[in-house]
Amino acid sequence: MEVDAAGAIRDLRGDEEDPFSRGYVCPKVMGLVDVHTDPDRLTTPVRRRGGDWEPIGWEEAFDLVASRLREIRRRHGKDAVAVYQGNPTAHNLGLLTYGQLFLRRLGTRNLYSATSADQLPHMLSSLLMFGNQLLLPVPDLDRTDYFLVLGANPVVSNGSIMTAPDVKRRLTDLRKRGGRLVVVDPRRTETARLADRHHFIRPGADSLFLLGLLHTLYEENLARPGRLRAALRGEDELRRLAGDFAPERTASATGIAAGDVRTIARELAAAPTAVVYGRVGVCTQEFGGLSSWLINAVNIATGNLDNPGGAMFSRPPVDLVKLADLVGMRGSFARFRSRVRGLPEFGGELPVSCLAEEIETPGPGQVRALVTSAGNPVLSTPNGARLDRALPSLEFMVSIDFYRNETTRHADVILPPTFALEHDHFEIAAFAVSVRNGARYFPPLFPRRADQRHDWEICLELASRLEFPDNTLGRAAGSALRRAGHRLGPVGIIKAAMAFGPYRRRGLTFDRVARAEHGVDLGPLEPCFPDGLHTKDGKIDLAPAAYLGDLARLSARLREEPSELVLIGRRQLRSNNSWLHNSQRLVKGKPRCTLLVHPDDAGRIGIATGDTARVSSRAGTAEALVEVSDEIMPGVVSLPHGWGHARPGTALRVAAATPGTSVNDLTDENFLDLLSGTSGFSGVPVAVERA
Repeated sequence: MEVDAAGAIRDLRGDEEDPFSRGYVCPKVMGLVDVHTDPDRLTTPVRRRGGDWEPIGWEEAFDLVASRLREIRRRHGKDAVAVYQGNPTAHNLGLLTYGQLFLRRLGTRNLYSATSADQLPHMLSSLLMFGNQLLLPVPDLDRTDYFLVLGANPVVSNGSIMTAPDVKRRLTDLRKRGGRLVVVDPRRTETARLADRHHFIRPGADSLFLLGLLHTLYEENLARPGRLRAALRGEDELRRLAGDFAPERTASATGIAAGDVRTIARELAAAPTAVVYGRVGVCTQEFGGLSSWLINAVNIATGNLDNPGGAMFSRPPVDLVKLADLVGMRGSFARFRSRVRGLPEFGGELPVSCLAEEIETPGPGQVRALVTSAGNPVLSTPNGARLDRALPSLEFMVSIDFYRNETTRHADVILPPTFALEHDHFEIAAFAVSVRNGARYFPPLFPRRADQRHDWEICLELASRLEFPDNTLGRAAGSALRRAGHRLGPVGIIKAAMAFGPYRRRGLTFDRVARAEHGVDLGPLEPCFPDGLHTKDGKIDLAPAAYLGDLARLSARLREEPSELVLIGRRQLRSNNSWLHNSQRLVKGKPRCTLLVHPDDAGRIGIATGDTARVSSRAGTAEALVEVSDEIMPGVVSLPHGWGHARPGTALRVAAATPGTSVNDLTDENFLDLLSGTSGFSGVPVAVERA
């Protein structure tokens, strides 16, 4: 980073000597510079007074928040306070440590996060098959010979549940060494354009496609689990179930010819190494749970689970399984269900699609107060318009955020934390799903001002005030907790965790990582099963009962007529959900919030590029600029995620000037994976007409 004499950032570049990134940085990194200097960014607490906002001091803000939350809990019980955490939590050391200690110790069942609108099916399959939700398989991208990508666009996302800087170069290297890249997606994505082959698939049909692969592998005696065969349970049951899903039977539902499915299965089996990888499009659909299970099943059947070049498991310097236990994030599924709709919990959290109804529906356990942290659920969760209408009915709302956005504009108090360049970084989650093992520490680039607070300090302060009674003894105990918390800090937790971590015998300590200017390379991924399994019997469960029970719902889909037109989302290289749209350099250029429509559908509807279309679903109606393109599958339309900045009461001047359309004004909170409770963003039935 280059900083001029006045302290302004002139340039921000990647580290070419970093053994992992090799100097690559995502274009979105310049958004960090813009947020750091953004005049719309909050740096001190504010309180809402009717339609106005006024700054208040930190002590006054903490007193107000603690007293209101305490009072609502006293009158209505602990479940009356809900918590929502956004996905930046995963890359924030303070929120992953102290944040969880506070937010999960509120004692409420009404915990929500971006997990149930993203990767929950992958975590569920890891829990049910391997015994722990954090044992997430990662493509060994740098050593594989065959890479099958479903519902993912890693060239744009740079990997998702797959930390792989400069994916485009890695995929190019794959093909240079004679490997093959095959993409199955309803859109010809940026990743698909690099592929040897791309197949369109009807949204929501991934599990049928995967069952067709398994059918072929078993029918043609191509299944060879290899060294893990002795550690498998339920293989005969899986073989029997796959027998009902011949590619010839599923072709009309998937849109992929039976011959193409069989060819892919044979290629997977014949390749020296291969891996199937699926992400957001696979998870966030009606059958996300089944799809994630079946991805693992195909990788196991071809002998590519936990083998070099296949789907392997990262070994981060902090044992996340132990750390999750420490902060109360133990794996669980369906221990309890949501009050209104009866949807299952996962890891102590309820599906975020339940949040609006839990606020609106009277009765014991009704949500009356909300704490949000690092998230904007009005724009990022299904039927955000309903949540937008529900939030003003809360008795109290507090947001840990540095913007007044579409969600936090409803808060009574906003507590702004420091931003990325003002606090240190030690990636826990990213290296837990990395294509190569490593570690790196980044100290703050700028000191925080005296009137600023880190997010972990905010969480510690609130925890210390809510954990103990509001009396002399309780306040003294809270003060002692704050002192102890500040002495330890998030780095102290990491130091302790690394002292008992997997590399302790190699002498890897936090201090050693901190001294390594370019990071520490810990080598390629290594096999860890069966010793690394967390199931009670030490075996991989290939046929968990939860998935077997859901197959009837999938079979019924084969008998249904598909919707004439369905909606999917899409990722964009210069967009990071909703929170970087206040950066002018990232939103400039031609409009990117467009409705992609295939030429055949556009002709039938009577719309053309540049027109405005009205899109309607069960949840609502929105208008969007049309872009006609054959990159989208016939019968499918696509809107990008994270836009919709036209709501009054926000303070995001750049975003408001390029508002776009929120795809979540159209997504449906009732359209979800009934097995896991994950929101369905891919395959939402819609109607489109010229506006």
